[in-house]
Amino acid sequence: MKGKLIVIEGLDGSGKATQAALLAEALKARGCRVMQVSYPNYQSEAAGPVKMYLRGEFGQHPDDVNAYAASSLYAVDRFADYKKNWQQFYEQGGIVIADRYTTSNAVHQCSKKPPEEWQDFLDWLFDFEYEKIGIPAPDAVVYLRVDPTLSQKLMTGRYHGDESKKDIHEKDLDYLARSRAAAEHCAKAFGWRVVECERGGEMKSVESIAQAVLHALQDLV
Repeated sequence: MKGKLIVIEGLDGSGKATQAALLAEALKARGCRVMQVSYPNYQSEAAGPVKMYLRGEFGQHPDDVNAYAASSLYAVDRFADYKKNWQQFYEQGGIVIADRYTTSNAVHQCSKKPPEEWQDFLDWLFDFEYEKIGIPAPDAVVYLRVDPTLSQKLMTGRYHGDESKKDIHEKDLDYLARSRAAAEHCAKAFGWRVVECERGGEMKSVESIAQAVLHALQDLV
């Protein structure tokens, strides 16, 4: 009996890693068998081309690598991690919580294309990863909604004001705005479970967001 795959998605700086960890803790406390994964998996050799892309070795702007090529780099990383690290756990009924997944390609690569081409790209993307290469489709996607302006502020704080530490996605404000538009489209089109993470231009508490994530998944876990 296969398990469940829950994806935590959102713009950079939205707290995905924190919320994935808190969700895992909450489910383990209920007696569930849980494994966390995060993408890109920078510890894997399969993530090498992704790291080159994010460092700007293929171009200093995200649009220098087209949506299909960039998506393929990330897909290889996910495929390798699935086959080596969590396929058996998942197929034996475990719950896998992913900090980013194919859905990140949907958000960040879809934004490189005009809106009228989004659906064709998304059809290709999900068929490529879930059907052609055969990694599992998520049972639920939780989208942490944060305005790009606040997201940028949070990332600057993460790097203690050192802008040079940001990758080519994180430092491009126009790209982040386009990614937000693509994320909103995907959330609506694919039924992602939206969690509002800010109030009055500031982030809500980590604990309140974690409770909202659990509430959004109450029918599943």
